[in-house]
Order: sequence, then C-alpha cells, then structure tokens
Amino acid sequence: MTVSSDDLEAWIGRVRTQAAILDPEIARRYAAAMGADLDVEARFPPLGHWAYFNDAVGPGQLGPDGHPKRGMFLPPIALPRRMFASSNLRFEAPLALGEPAELTLTIGDIRRRSGRSGELVLMDTARELTQGGKLKLTEIQTTVYRDAGAPTPAIPDTGAGGAGELWAPNTVDLFRYSAATDNSHRIHYDQAYVREEEGYPDLVVHGPFTASKLFDLATRTAGAPLKAFSFRAQAPIFVGQPVRLRADAEPNTVIAVRCDGAVAMSAAFEA
Repeated sequence: MTVSSDDLEAWIGRVRTQAAILDPEIARRYAAAMGADLDVEARFPPLGHWAYFNDAVGPGQLGPDGHPKRGMFLPPIALPRRMFASSNLRFEAPLALGEPAELTLTIGDIRRRSGRSGELVLMDTARELTQGGKLKLTEIQTTVYRDAGAPTPAIPDTGAGGAGELWAPNTVDLFRYSAATDNSHRIHYDQAYVREEEGYPDLVVHGPFTASKLFDLATRTAGAPLKAFSFRAQAPIFVGQPVRLRADAEPNTVIAVRCDGAVAMSAAFEA
C-alpha cells in the first residue's frame, strides 16, 4: 500500500492516552535485563519508563516483522524497515513506583526524505508521562521507515573500538531486553529472518538497549540525576561483538563505539 504525503499529514496531531500502574517488579525485570541495580525502589533503572505502556496485541494484529500492524495508531507507511532513530528526553520529577501513571502520545511531524537506501519517512512522536496530574517526563521519539536497501555487510572486529567500558551483549541479553520491554521485533531474536528478510549479518542490538547503557554511563559521569538526555543512532550493533562505552570529546556527551571504530550511537546530557 502506497500512502501519499497528504494522507500522512492527516495523521499528524493524532493523540492516544494509555494508563498503567508502575509495578516495581516490571522495573526490576527491566533492570535485570540491562544489568542495572535491582533495588529499583532506591534507584529507578536507566530509562526504565520504556518497560511500561507497550502495546499488548493479539497474533492477528502483528505485522510480518513482529511489530504491531501499522494503521492502528501509527500511520500505514508502506516502507518495510522501521527503526528507532533518536529521542530527546526531559525529566521533570522522579517516577513513583506502585502508583498509577498516564502516557499521552501525539504524532508530530511526518516528513519524506531520500537516503542512501532510497526513500525515507521520518516520524516524530511526542510522549508525556504524568502521575497524579503532575508531569514527570517528556520525550520526542523519532522513528525512521525506509526501503529494504542492499544487505548490510558483516562488521569486522578490527580492534578499533578504543578505550571505554566494554559491553558485548549476547543472545540471552537481547532476549531478556525484548521480554522486559515487550518488544517482538524479529531482528532481535530471529536469526533466519534478520539475515534472509532484512539483510543484516546477525541479530541487531536494540537501539533503546544501547541508549539505556549510555544513560547509565552519563548519570555516573555527571554524579547526579539527569535533567535531560538525547541520543541519535548512527550505525547498527550486532550481537556478540564488543562495544566501547565512553565519554566523547565534547563536554556532557557519551558514545557507543563498535569494534570497527564506527560510532554506533551518540548522546548528550544535562545534569
């Protein structure tokens, strides 16, 4: 199905509100999956709000990639590949575990672009999380949809990752993070699918997983809770390959560097 620019614009401004109890055990499973402190009552896990408000849909409402079908809340964009490209977050107040919360999602700008792999559609979604009528955090997520493009070649481990904290997520890590965030995207667990259908050399590490690791590093670097955090995915990370997490040259920035020396994700923070 081809969707015109005018049809896409009709989705801009669409709003949806979800409610949830911020169950501590859900936060604890998320913390365990990403290797954070399990005492979530004392320290909420890095970007742990992503463990909540995830769509529960039946098998008939899933697309071929494992994501919920498009056309329910998200527009029916026909481009086959979907990726979490970037996010800008501001933290207004700590979340209260065990208490009700509401997440309001608003579809923002939708724009068409051309890239190396062909046509692209970028979509911004604004997210506001509140508890008891008080704003706790805001987030603008950018999702990119693209053509299939050429297969992605295997990444050689050249030892060029450099200094920094070593992180080498394995298949169990990816499974646990998918489970903790209710993410059924097949690129994270279905090796045959990711190679034969999406053209990647191996399972892809979740962008939010990498962002959560960088958020943790940024918090420890700042020595204080963060007021703002933004990140941008720049290159895929594949299962089992070493990644280096470290501060970048600019103040208040952190990066995830692949084993071939490419920066996979960059992030900026404010404490």
